[in-house]
Amino acid sequence: MPTKPTIHRARKLRQAANSPEIAAWSSLRSLRKHGFPVRRQHPVGPYIVDFAILSKRLVIEVDGAVHEFEANKQRDETRDRYLAANGWTVLRVSTNEAMNEAFLLGKITEKLGI
Repeated sequence: MPTKPTIHRARKLRQAANSPEIAAWSSLRSLRKHGFPVRRQHPVGPYIVDFAILSKRLVIEVDGAVHEFEANKQRDETRDRYLAANGWTVLRVSTNEAMNEAFLLGKITEKLGI
């Protein structure tokens, strides 16, 4: 169960979304009509993931250039290991991929098998 500080932080992150996250959210919301509601800035254990499809335990992370720095890569790897150990599949997309609705939805629907 997420803690109150984690839930509060997730709410703050939703309000401070960047352009690629907003574009991705706009695209990903369409998955609801296929039976796959998407949560954004969703707490999973000690982490807050960009997007999650709970029924498939799929996490979608939008990675900007900052994720190329070694320290951030290591944090991402630690986070991915935690998520995988808890039954989640992590799909990372670049900011450019997040801004391309057709590409993003194609990648996600392939992963979902729809």
